[in-house]
Amino acid sequence: MDKVEIATRNSASLGSLWDFILLEFNRGYSLENDGKEFSDKREKVYNFMKIPLEVERLMLYGICQCVDSFLFVYTFLPLRALVALKSLICSSLSKLKGNHEKKYLSAAEICDLLKMAVLITCLMMLLPWDTSMIYHVIKRQSVIKLYIFFNMLEVGDRLFSSFGQDILDALFWTATEPKTSQRSHFGVLAHFIIAVSYVFLHSILVLCQATTLNIAINAKKGALLPIMMSNNFIELNGSVFKKFNKTTLFQLLCSDVRERFHLFILLLIVVVQTMKEYQWTSESFWKLMLDCVYVMILEIIIDWTKHAFITRFNEINLSVYSDYLLSFAYDTAQSYNKKAFTDHSDSVARRMGFIPIPLGVVIIKVLTRCVSIDGQLVSIVLLLSILTCVTILKIVNLVYIIGRACKMINHDKTIDLREACLNTQILENMESDLAHNDSDLNLSIALDAGTQY
Repeated sequence: MDKVEIATRNSASLGSLWDFILLEFNRGYSLENDGKEFSDKREKVYNFMKIPLEVERLMLYGICQCVDSFLFVYTFLPLRALVALKSLICSSLSKLKGNHEKKYLSAAEICDLLKMAVLITCLMMLLPWDTSMIYHVIKRQSVIKLYIFFNMLEVGDRLFSSFGQDILDALFWTATEPKTSQRSHFGVLAHFIIAVSYVFLHSILVLCQATTLNIAINAKKGALLPIMMSNNFIELNGSVFKKFNKTTLFQLLCSDVRERFHLFILLLIVVVQTMKEYQWTSESFWKLMLDCVYVMILEIIIDWTKHAFITRFNEINLSVYSDYLLSFAYDTAQSYNKKAFTDHSDSVARRMGFIPIPLGVVIIKVLTRCVSIDGQLVSIVLLLSILTCVTILKIVNLVYIIGRACKMINHDKTIDLREACLNTQILENMESDLAHNDSDLNLSIALDAGTQY
């Protein structure tokens, strides 16, 4: 029977037009015939809905690492630089006295001194700058120029962040390189000038970013919405429809962590500058906080949408975010090891592209302009109280980072140990089964031989 005859019989079995219409009403779905496919689709929907929670868990830990690296500039770096300076002075005095036992500075002390020197040099270069002039130059621009300028500044910030840590690492290695190695470089002074130039330019760029955002938030025409919407949707369009694997998704996630913390610092600068203009009134503060919360919520929603569709289009399993979090934990544990080759702040900078020194310079510049501290005892006590609170926050945040890292690493090792024990037990069972089969085979062969005999 050919296909034509089958089609003819099927059309004849339909009967009249009324039977055809009834067939349309009574037609059903036989989903159970392809249950695995529909179960997989349902699981993809569930994974799509779980993405925001996984992203925020990783974002929280990554931002805590950025906070630790940022607060290190204001708390422990000056203290470590003072200790290194004391060692340098003692070493110089012992050399002048003709002491043969020379005490050289360690690599960590040299790096601390160089970081503090770069920070102080860039701060002295940036303090004379008049930020009001930058504010009025940017404010005279139209809305279109404003958000184009803001996008250009963000691109420049990403380029500086991706290359800045290499410049600082080159300075640190040049200063701490062993004497026996072949010196094929410009010298410490040239690398120091390059590092200072980079930090100074990056600080100016961050200051322009904060000024542009300040103008956008306080503009009467509502210039904040086009700036933030255009910036976020350009990022969404540039990320969602690209091909990603686990490695490139991890790089994107690290960039998102740095970007969110960077935006938080920019909004903090905007709040301080705006409150200075409004004489620190509570009404203006709450109005400003609503705009800042709006910006952060928009940034969070864009991150959720971006990662949800990236994992959906590239068929990436949800468990990769747990692997990324574990990678952050191992980075933290290795940086606090006694034989670690890098500081935790530098490790965060290499992993996420977050460099705290330019942000530290800009924060000090803004605070010195907006908060006046006279020589009174009350002002000095207030400043010391703020530094104490910042130090306590740094220590508490550090305890949380290390504690959670140890907890995740121990959990991962426990899982690996269980899997190893399970694999060992499976191998032992297979060997016993093979041995049992061999013995049965030998017995049957012997019985056959005896029967033949």
